[in-house]
Amino acid sequence: MDKVISKDGTVIAYEKTGTGPALILVGGGLCDRKTAASGMPMAQHLASHFTVCSYDRRGRGDSGDTLPYAVEREIEDISALITQAGGSAYIYGMSSGGILSIKAVLAGLPITKLVVYEPPFSIDTKHASEWIAYTAQLKVLIENNDRANAIKLFMTTAGMPKILISLLRYTPIWGKILPLAPTLVYDAAIVGDRMLPYTELAKITIPAIVIDGGNSPANMLDSARALAGALPNGQHRTLEGQTHNVNAKVLATALTELLQ
Repeated sequence: MDKVISKDGTVIAYEKTGTGPALILVGGGLCDRKTAASGMPMAQHLASHFTVCSYDRRGRGDSGDTLPYAVEREIEDISALITQAGGSAYIYGMSSGGILSIKAVLAGLPITKLVVYEPPFSIDTKHASEWIAYTAQLKVLIENNDRANAIKLFMTTAGMPKILISLLRYTPIWGKILPLAPTLVYDAAIVGDRMLPYTELAKITIPAIVIDGGNSPANMLDSARALAGALPNGQHRTLEGQTHNVNAKVLATALTELLQ
């Protein structure tokens, strides 16, 4: 594990592996650098083609968490990682990490290619009010340090069946994600109102690839296609048989093909 210091002095922990063009992996909600589809497990599948950087976003794992939080600070974290990687990089973002990656490109960071997997945008206005209500409820739970119910709320909102959420509390995964619960508020801030920002997306001129899973919900697939269409140099790719919980090896194979 290595560390880099972000602009506001926050320590950001990362791991780097492989050879080739620099590729930054950005995880989503309740993810850290050890998460399969956005961390070191996937980095190992990519290492023969890219120099892959998997990191703990602020507030997670071995990274610091200087308050107050702002999305701009997370963009500065990515900037510090790109500088450490040599001054420019490809970027891949999973879920809300995909929206953060898009914001990093819009902020003018030296990113040369963009790939996102199922960022939680929507083209249905009803999702905006639902997301705003979720964010307000989530903030109250975190302010009261009710991490368990914050995670349950997040997973329910994401569409996970209640029985699976209940069973999750009795698995080793629960103990790993419980400390990450406060960062759900950060992801909610990154997502905003969920609506696809067409005007901003039109400013992204670098090659951009939007990937989704063929077995994901229809609204997610519709949003992914709309996102790809809104990007001037956008492509859309569906991984058949996959869901939001995408297989790391399958995704890494697609990334290798699409980024070369």
